[in-house]
Amino acid sequence: MTESQLAPDPADAVVGGELRLPKPPGVVRQFWARHPRLVDGLIAGIYGVPTLVNTIVSAIEYQHPTLIAIVNVAVVLTASAAIMLMRRTHTWVVLGLAWLACLVSATAVSIDTFAIVLALYALAVYGSSRAAWIGLGASVAVATFAGYLSTWVRSTPPFEPADLDPISSSIAFAVFMLIATLIGVTVGNRRRYLDALIARAHDLARERDQERQLAAAAERARIAREMHDIVSHGLTVMITLAEGSAATVEHDPARSAEAMRRVADAGRDALSEMRRMLGVLNDASGDAATRSPQPDAAAIPDLVEGFREAGLPVRLTTAGAPITGTALQLAAYRIVQEGLTNVLRHADGAQHVEVLLDHRDDAVEITIEDDAVHASGRMSGAGRGLEGLRERVALSGGTLEAGPRAGNGWRLHAVLPTEPSDPREDP
Repeated sequence: MTESQLAPDPADAVVGGELRLPKPPGVVRQFWARHPRLVDGLIAGIYGVPTLVNTIVSAIEYQHPTLIAIVNVAVVLTASAAIMLMRRTHTWVVLGLAWLACLVSATAVSIDTFAIVLALYALAVYGSSRAAWIGLGASVAVATFAGYLSTWVRSTPPFEPADLDPISSSIAFAVFMLIATLIGVTVGNRRRYLDALIARAHDLARERDQERQLAAAAERARIAREMHDIVSHGLTVMITLAEGSAATVEHDPARSAEAMRRVADAGRDALSEMRRMLGVLNDASGDAATRSPQPDAAAIPDLVEGFREAGLPVRLTTAGAPITGTALQLAAYRIVQEGLTNVLRHADGAQHVEVLLDHRDDAVEITIEDDAVHASGRMSGAGRGLEGLRERVALSGGTLEAGPRAGNGWRLHAVLPTEPSDPREDP
């Protein structure tokens, strides 16, 4: 059995850094709560000292046999030590020694039931209510037998016969034991209830911290996806335009200058998107002006046009009704953005790039295909972007397929249900 935590935990041992256990009311109760072994020692002394003195006096007065006197003293000392050391942890051992003290004392005229009363109280508080009632029944039986044993001993020399009623003494012992058991059950039930409340509070604090960590990890993953899409798209377009400008600067300076202006525009757009995202993370004032909307499906044609200006021969085809839903539109935009960024980065020599958006009643299909020749039949270096897309599509309850086409080219196919089983709106 474990001891109830009635004193406050130190700050560094508190789950979540906020949970504080209530202090026991009053200075005296706080002192006893902090010194449980001192309490056990006092209880053992209250029982052992008077009982030991009474045992010695009775042995001298009634001239008990030496063996009986020695055994009686040894049992009292053993029971006292058990009460002091094992009252909270080995309650049945303490009760067994109390029974032994009762039976041994019966052979020396007097009957010692005080140890049984203390043991029954400890059994009810630190054990269980069921164990306490079982112990009460067995203790009443032991006390009754001790009463009859004491009566028989008193009727033999050198003791003088005494008019004793074992039944009356057994009833009196049973009443005291019942009172001790009832008090112990009441205190023990309250103690176990407080332990359950404290354990539940610790569990709730632990679950709160775990949920907070999971939410933080999910938010970090979402931010990583967004930052990758922004940085990867912007840098890829800028690199492609810069390489084209370098290739045409000698024979067509005007076209080279136009390409560099587009590099600057692409850089400003990427920087603007990054500032917007960082502003959402850092703005604590709630100013709506610093939180412009995330890209949606209406921005996909402009996105495709930007890739077309970067030299990618891309054609956009849409079918069905316009895409609705903030999370669905953002997911569609990011899929097209990452797919075309990978084509621009890895599909050298592509002559045709097709982007198809098909919005049906139950799902949105996004297909991006090119006809370039990819080394080893796959896009070298495409990893983090596709992984982010798979995470984004999985959050929407959809599927994503990416791989080489039959012949030449690469195909990216995503299906986003319009009513996913677990929709999660990006803030």
